[in-house]
Amino acid sequence: MNQVRLNAGIWRSRVLKFPDAEGLRPTSDRVRQTLFNWLGQDLTGKTCLDLFAGTGALGFEALSRNARQAIMLELAKAPLQALLQNQRLLGATQADIRQMDALQFLAQNNQRFDVIFCDPPYHKQWLDKLLPQLSSHLAEDGLLYVEAEYALKSDSDWQVIKSGKAGQVFYHLLQPAQA
Repeated sequence: MNQVRLNAGIWRSRVLKFPDAEGLRPTSDRVRQTLFNWLGQDLTGKTCLDLFAGTGALGFEALSRNARQAIMLELAKAPLQALLQNQRLLGATQADIRQMDALQFLAQNNQRFDVIFCDPPYHKQWLDKLLPQLSSHLAEDGLLYVEAEYALKSDSDWQVIKSGKAGQVFYHLLQPAQA
């Protein structure tokens, strides 16, 4: 089993174990630290959506930092089982883990989230399908975190407010563009 360590909060230094799976790339410690610096270390009361939960590092990190809820979606069976096992180990009752496709979830759910994490498999054009839908799922002042194999630029729909690159990974914090 592979592992990733939570950076901060109530589960600081706890280890999440996960299997090898196609396209599964855990967000590195350094990138997660940067992301949560951008978001503010304390997510008390925030609701989060992790569209491609994978290892669960982003969702569990948010919950460790007092997020009220994290809905974590994962379609693949082995990573899903690891997510459920890590949820039990942490006692993460605020994690709502679902075996569901991201597009299907967005089509069926009207909830608005303070933070949406979007780290889809690369080279499958997920962002082209997801970005047009995500602003309607963000709460007022909500933020979207995106990892991709390329740099994103602000456009008529999204404003890139922070970005960085680590190795081959481009990471971004976005907000809906003002009309």
